[in-house]
Amino acid sequence: MKRVLTGIIILLCCAFIWSCKPNKTFTESEISIIPQVQKMTLGESSFQFNKSTGLVVENADQEAIANQLAGMFEKAAGWKPQVSAGGKESSNQVYFKTEQALDSEAYSLVVLKDRIEIKAAKPAGFFYAIQTLRQLLPVEIESSQKQDKIDWLVPVVSISDGPNFKWRGFMLDVSRHFFPKEDVLRMIDNLSLHKINTFHLHLVDETGWRIEIKKYPNLTEVGAWRVNREDKPWNSRPRQEAGEKATYGGFYTQADIKEMVAYAQSKFVTIVPEIEMPAHISSALAAYPQFSCNGGPYTVLPGGVWPVTDIYCAGNDSTFLFLEDVLSEVIDLFPSKYIHVGGDEATKTEWEKCPKCQKRIKTEGLKNVGELQSYFIKRIEKFINSKNRVLLGWDEILEGGLPPKATVMSWRGTQGGIDAAKQGHDVVMTPGTPCYFDHYQGPMDQEPLAIGGYNPLSQVYNFNPIPKELDAEAAKHILGGQANLWTEYIPNFKHVEYMTFPRIAALSEALWSPTEVRKWDDFSRRIQMMMQRYDQMGVNYSKSAFKVTAKSQSNPEKKQLTVSLSSELAGVEIRYTIDGSEPNAQSKVYTEPVLLDKTSTLKAVTIKNGNPAEKSLSQSFNINKATVKPVKYLIPFSDNYKGAGEYTLVNGVRGSTNHGDGEWQAWAGTNMEVVIDLQQATEIRSISAGSLQNVGASIFFPTKMEFLISTDGVKFEKVAEAINDIDPLSADKQIKAFTVTFNPTSTRFVKVVAYNLGKCPKGHVQEGKPAWLFVDEIMVE
Repeated sequence: MKRVLTGIIILLCCAFIWSCKPNKTFTESEISIIPQVQKMTLGESSFQFNKSTGLVVENADQEAIANQLAGMFEKAAGWKPQVSAGGKESSNQVYFKTEQALDSEAYSLVVLKDRIEIKAAKPAGFFYAIQTLRQLLPVEIESSQKQDKIDWLVPVVSISDGPNFKWRGFMLDVSRHFFPKEDVLRMIDNLSLHKINTFHLHLVDETGWRIEIKKYPNLTEVGAWRVNREDKPWNSRPRQEAGEKATYGGFYTQADIKEMVAYAQSKFVTIVPEIEMPAHISSALAAYPQFSCNGGPYTVLPGGVWPVTDIYCAGNDSTFLFLEDVLSEVIDLFPSKYIHVGGDEATKTEWEKCPKCQKRIKTEGLKNVGELQSYFIKRIEKFINSKNRVLLGWDEILEGGLPPKATVMSWRGTQGGIDAAKQGHDVVMTPGTPCYFDHYQGPMDQEPLAIGGYNPLSQVYNFNPIPKELDAEAAKHILGGQANLWTEYIPNFKHVEYMTFPRIAALSEALWSPTEVRKWDDFSRRIQMMMQRYDQMGVNYSKSAFKVTAKSQSNPEKKQLTVSLSSELAGVEIRYTIDGSEPNAQSKVYTEPVLLDKTSTLKAVTIKNGNPAEKSLSQSFNINKATVKPVKYLIPFSDNYKGAGEYTLVNGVRGSTNHGDGEWQAWAGTNMEVVIDLQQATEIRSISAGSLQNVGASIFFPTKMEFLISTDGVKFEKVAEAINDIDPLSADKQIKAFTVTFNPTSTRFVKVVAYNLGKCPKGHVQEGKPAWLFVDEIMVE
């Protein structure tokens, strides 16, 4: 009996000692918040959430926000903190307290070891405080499944925070590819974690009308559907033929819109609708051709069909009545202060020919069709203003004169925004570089097909919406910035997430956090923790920032190549091999440039937690008898594609399917003809030259290559030729080596002539225009 009592006493003592054990004290390196907060002071110890923790609020708005946090615990921890109003203050509570002195989106968050206090002036501030608190919790809080053996600790910390810019936006194009309501709601969830407060929905374009308008049912019965050409490249899709049924598409009912708007409001996200005009409206004219200049017929376009001249008739008053009816229903659905009307890329060919439009120009005293577009937008603005809303448009609305109260969204660089701000208009900056998320974010040959461009994570992170050209007064008109995701090449929501995350995290910090707290090296650490949250959330994010890139430099004297390796993220470990084997955590650590003096295949990968963080880089280096020998260009290459300079064709480095990777030289409409000086009589038996075909970029294999040799550099003898056998309209990106072999021959000079296709072939989107010829390397053995 005594032994039993002794055992019980020991257990009780252990339990008491354990209960008195101080909570963990966090280090700064363990804290990861995106966007970075304005001010943070880290203390000792931590607060632990448990089944008894209470969330104490003052009003219904705070209660709704507190319930969102409680709901996360219910899923991830298996218990739900109680939310209550008022009552006596005690320990193990999270208190919501109104502090009117703070700005509308600002907050303070103070975590003590026995309680948490959140202060804000408005509900938005409390919501953003919860997003910060959420990121102080273990990443498992993001899980929708119960997590065992997790200590729900947050560090003792004091945070004061608020946004640098009021407009922190993201645009999703739902016209070119349609994404159902459930995808939109998921995107709202994920954007709000990053404190993004504006969700711009591109609802109308040539390829689909996506919102129900009750007065004009054909807009969705006809305009929401196009023929299914999803099996064809975007820019090679034939128009709908007579009698062909349109089956691809979809739209949001007004009930869907109301649900989406309400859900966004609960996450403090404003949905801004975009109803394109006067162009990008083939979907509308397919439904109601009477609002065009020529009466149609029209079809909803299945892809990037060019040229597109479809446009609303600006000389027809019924056009404006139609648009006012449409906008009335849109305004009733969306409480957004701003109504986006597009206004971009309007080809005015039809206006030039239309008697009604020409009469409008004369009646209104306009000079040209450019001013007619200004008239069109100004007339629409008056209607929007009459509904107490503000017209928002792409920067083309500057042309012909800016509507008096309009806000400009600057996408063609920053100049449109600069001009508008100097005129006293508000501006949202969204330049293609770096804000177009449909652009590539990693090496083109290792990424899903995209529209082009290159906007990697670090470039997005360095975005500053305020151009240096603006003085302090004009800079006040810059509301903020926005990312745009056009979806020509993005057919499903998993791909949407891949193109959006983690770049939206970089943009959120660029727009929320002041410059003095933003540091790329630290963000590189924090984004890796955010990726762990994405894993818990099931987000299909890109890991492109982990990819290794190689840059080589030739040394003609030593006949060597020096290869430098790097990864976009700072501080990550790179390991590599040069024998073609796959690198792993046991491979050689990269610490300095790699020297190569023989043909090698270098492979490199970043390592995280003992495993490859991404797919490995594989780069072949061919050291041969032509390597770093002098090259004479008998036909100059294009200034647009100079490659790596004079040794590009003999630097030992093969190009990738990314024709902009710096390893290709190119000729537009002309042949390539070069002579390589081997510098001494050399026995050779084969010559090979690499070429690229990328039909979408008007790059075609040569029709043939000829190979010639000479002992004196004057008289050349043809030794062989290689004929192309690949269809010039083959859609895939391809690299082909044109290789010939012959009996061993002694020579000093080697000439290679590649015969350009000349012009883009029949059936190509650029038919008749100069064809490009690309060559990366000439190898002599």
